[in-house]
Amino acid sequence: EKIKTFEKKVEDSQKESISMHSALKEQLLGLKDLNQQMAKEATNLTKALKGDSKMQGNWGELVLERVLEKSGLEKGREYEVQQSFTSQEGGRIMPDVIINLPDGKKMVIDSKVSLTAYERYVNETEETQKPLHLKNHLIAVKNRVEELSKKNYHQLYDMESPDFVLLFIPIEAAFAVASNEYPQLYGDAFDKNIILVTPTTLLAVLKTIDSMWQNEKQKQNAIEIATQAGALYDSFVNLTEELK
Repeated sequence: EKIKTFEKKVEDSQKESISMHSALKEQLLGLKDLNQQMAKEATNLTKALKGDSKMQGNWGELVLERVLEKSGLEKGREYEVQQSFTSQEGGRIMPDVIINLPDGKKMVIDSKVSLTAYERYVNETEETQKPLHLKNHLIAVKNRVEELSKKNYHQLYDMESPDFVLLFIPIEAAFAVASNEYPQLYGDAFDKNIILVTPTTLLAVLKTIDSMWQNEKQKQNAIEIATQAGALYDSFVNLTEELK
């Protein structure tokens, strides 16, 4: 009986061991799949920054939307994403973001600047090649400024906007190195009614707009209070006249 009990315990122990090994194997396979997925996603992000313009644009728009979410502005009310407009020539134009300002005005944000050359500049190991990539990065920013200046967003017949467009660069350092290479970059863009912004500077602009909306709402509340007070006063006057 003792031997049989001992054999049963050994057998149960082996079964438990096999079960644990099987579970561990499954976990290891799951971990392997997770690592492969993470590696794939990392590769996808690298590709997005390196050469895939569509994926790179999507990434820039994602960063832009994160900044908008932190600004306090509400999507669908204070700003719209990829709203379509018709130009005076009849063509369709779809800016990345439209910021609604008080008094019916609007502000355009574009995030389609190419960062391919910047990525090459950052990851280049040959120092002799870095100036070339930096030059191409600067050209990419200048070209986007030129493209935006020709779109004339502010002249769209169904859209009243300020005479400038915000060009969003999702990486602070990408703007910094371009400005260091060509200090007149910001001024040249401003002369074309384009303002270059990064996540930090854009957030400051959006916070200011949020403050403007708060003031506008307070003003509307004050007008409503005055209107209600005026109506109440008229009611009292009418009541007094009736009593007399």
